[in-house]
Amino acid sequence: MAGRIPQTFIDDLVARADIVELIGARVPLKKAGREFKACCPFHDEKTASFWVSPDKQFYHCFGCSAHGTALGFLMNYDKLSFVDAVEELAGRLGVDVPREAGGPDTHDTGSASLYDINARVAKYFAARLTENPVARNYVTKRGLTTNTIESFLIGYAPDSWSAVLQEFGQHDAGRQSLADAGLIIERERAGARAQERYYDRFRDRLMFPIRDARGRVLAFGGRVLGSGEPKYLNSPETLLFHKGRELYGLYECRQHRTPLTRLLVVEGYMDVARLHQAGITYAVATLGTATTAEHLRRLFKLVSEVVFCFDGDRAGRGAAWRALGNALPEARDGRQIRFLFLPDGQDPDSLVGTEGREVFEKRVDTALPLSEYLIKALAEDVDLSHADGRAQLAELARPLVVKVPGGVFRDLLIERLAESIGLNSARLSHLWFNEAPGANGLPAPIRHGLDRLAAGGKPSGSRVATSTGRGGVVTQAVKLLVHFPPVAPRISEAVLAQLDAARDSGAQFLRAMLTELREQPLAHTGQLLERWRDRPEHARLQQLATQEVLIADEHAALTELNQAVGRIALAEYTQRYDELLAKSSSSDLSQTEQAELLDIAAAMRELRVMAQPSRN
Repeated sequence: MAGRIPQTFIDDLVARADIVELIGARVPLKKAGREFKACCPFHDEKTASFWVSPDKQFYHCFGCSAHGTALGFLMNYDKLSFVDAVEELAGRLGVDVPREAGGPDTHDTGSASLYDINARVAKYFAARLTENPVARNYVTKRGLTTNTIESFLIGYAPDSWSAVLQEFGQHDAGRQSLADAGLIIERERAGARAQERYYDRFRDRLMFPIRDARGRVLAFGGRVLGSGEPKYLNSPETLLFHKGRELYGLYECRQHRTPLTRLLVVEGYMDVARLHQAGITYAVATLGTATTAEHLRRLFKLVSEVVFCFDGDRAGRGAAWRALGNALPEARDGRQIRFLFLPDGQDPDSLVGTEGREVFEKRVDTALPLSEYLIKALAEDVDLSHADGRAQLAELARPLVVKVPGGVFRDLLIERLAESIGLNSARLSHLWFNEAPGANGLPAPIRHGLDRLAAGGKPSGSRVATSTGRGGVVTQAVKLLVHFPPVAPRISEAVLAQLDAARDSGAQFLRAMLTELREQPLAHTGQLLERWRDRPEHARLQQLATQEVLIADEHAALTELNQAVGRIALAEYTQRYDELLAKSSSSDLSQTEQAELLDIAAAMRELRVMAQPSRN
């Protein structure tokens, strides 16, 4: 795997990008004042509600709420992964993508030669399919249309031990490329002539090229036409291809302009092709392996809902259980993981051909949520009518639930399990995790404050939230930074110091954000959003970027931000002042507390001047 792309490079890349030029090459934009508008490319509309800001390097649709940066647009419109979007944007600007230490770079000349040989062999296989009547008859019987065959680059490997070898391996360099790509295999016997030492890996098979997000062929999957074994044969692990990471059909999913909101994970290449042909263009398949954690991380970078689809037989149930085990560590808040079991004797390929898209999609819509599948599967061999059986269910569930990251989803899963066994969920959580209900390693005020800030609510535990009629003052301050990040370095140390003792979680986040932007300045909103892409606050910051600010320029933003910090600090002091006064009414204050009260009173007098809202 290639090393990590440095954040400094991403900052610079987004700073150099022109989002108007990028989007304008794909969507006809019309100038409207300082911004540009168009009919949204992500939903059908007749009146333009899609706006692009060259100042902020940000786009937003007021109709469907699609929004993002130049990189975000490439990911949503061209259906690219983040890394591929970075490479695409870098290519447009004529710069190479650097990698930090941590893994070999897969973009060297060796990789280029493998991409090239795979592409040439894929074209060769495609031509052989049109020539072979047996193979053509097979795909016709399986119901594949010409359009599907061409879209997926489906081909045929001739029934020969050396067809590919003869075509592409006449010289040492060609044979080496074929061997490195896993297309030929070296014989064990020694002493034979160069060409006789190798033979073709794929023979008399329907061939499915496996492509990456940019459409480059990484490897192949071959399905036997008759009754031979193995039924499916994949390329071996190579410099380009790693089975536990790739998903068949993901490139094809990204070619459709409709927003990708869910992915359906099935088991076979033919299943994917037939589902896409039927209009279910969000189907992908693992490559003969169980769904891995890396698969899931890739899926959840694209969508928030993943549905696993399995045959209803014993093998399908076993595969589903393995998928569940790997999915649990990725079951975080905001993600949906569901399980669909088909009738015995049916697979997606045959079933969608029989009942059509609408009926099949109704099955997908009613797939079991992870929590329900987990309980149902565990309860199959447990008698819940008595205490022993319910206790057994709890013991079976415990090692699975502990894999789930702490958060709302885990709490709800515990509640559902507690309901099944007739035990209080707080008691069950305490028994399993030895923690107070709802705890997750963070102090409660910090945890709840972060939760509310992430959800767009007002920070808890402070009067700050009610200090302005336009929403919480902390939220207003963060919004100013999102829209005007260059003002952060102009905030003085004295102003920043007023947040040092902040107890409110939102104020703590503002303090950290200001500090980072002072140390590593950014030019516009797009850069800021990309820097925060992998952090929990990213979604909330993107939402704030779509909201209007009643500030005209950076000078006014700086003034407003200074005043906001003053109001936040004043609210913090006021809360502590009230606490000390309340204590003094029932008991004597210590000398330290008396001194603190006097200091706070003096500080509050100074802050009230700074905290006065602007009259502009």
